[in-house]
Amino acid sequence: MVHRVDVTNPAEGAEEAAVVSVIDELVRNATEHAARRDRVRTPRPARRVAVVACMDARLDLFAILGLKPGDAHLIRNAGGVATDDVIRSLTISQRKLGTREIVLVHHTDCGMLTFTEDELRAELLAETGIKPSWAAETFTDLELDVRSSMKRIRASPFVPYREHVRGFVYDVEECVLRETFA
Repeated sequence: MVHRVDVTNPAEGAEEAAVVSVIDELVRNATEHAARRDRVRTPRPARRVAVVACMDARLDLFAILGLKPGDAHLIRNAGGVATDDVIRSLTISQRKLGTREIVLVHHTDCGMLTFTEDELRAELLAETGIKPSWAAETFTDLELDVRSSMKRIRASPFVPYREHVRGFVYDVEECVLRETFA
């Protein structure tokens, strides 16, 4: 998405139109943020917790969980699924950066509920001529997938601290976090 904005050059008093992308806006925001922000000096989360969650833009994990920068590692992907890459991140989070607890957050109205693995693979094959080497890991039952992700994490020999792994489903309409028990 590209926005047209007017930029005024005060030295010349002339107005010119410039194209500014969302990325340009984000970079400008990062520059402004750097000037006013208290820096977190360590990559080790103060609360010693890692959160695995869906990438859905409606999930403000800081607000939902009452976190602030530096409190937790936030690991996000489509669906919040405990994939091999999530296990890799959790392994590093625990073994090298000191986390000891893991929270999984799935949510209602998730895009991963709207298509199947086979549909996506067929679409990609038809469009590109190539089947992806990765699995989308779609699901039809939120709680079942949370349990499956908890089970994957608890079964991994690479994640040393598995006794505090808890899973939740966040209701995006009610703004309520509900625990899913194994």
